Amino acid sequence: PTAMDRTRPKRGDLIEIFRGTFEHWAIYVGKGYVVHLTSPSEAAGPSVSGLGSVLGNRAIVKKELLSVVAGGNKYRVNNKNDNKYEPQPPDKIVQQAEEMVGKYIRYSLTENNCEHFVNKLRYGVSRSDQVRETTGSARSVTLSLVPTCLP
Repeated sequence: PTAMDRTRPKRGDLIEIFRGTFEHWAIYVGKGYVVHLTSPSEAAGPSVSGLGSVLGNRAIVKKELLSVVAGGNKYRVNNKNDNKYEPQPPDKIVQQAEEMVGKYIRYSLTENNCEHFVNKLRYGVSRSDQVRETTGSARSVTLSLVPTCLP
């Protein structure tokens, strides 16, 4: 399988969920479930805007069904950094992800968003290409307005 494989996810895979102007990221942990960052104010389910995390500077790690997190949005397996970094073993990725469930962590749109979170779990490297692409262009002035990675 390639880094952009659209087949069924395997444990430890990164899931990219397309939400219009941004992507939300989750890590597949098996049996249809993903672990991802979400706004603490959205405990009852996925949010529409997700601005609670941006305004509150914190997020909660949740384990939910991929079908619930994705809602009506398209998604794909996207282990795009496998060619740059050695992925950790799937069991270790899943164990670390599940140990984080229910914990509140500092949220930063530019330094600690959902894409940083899943890359840290899979590769041990915190990075967000979404932020790099946005801050590296003329669109950087709108970065504070774009709900990057929020559910």
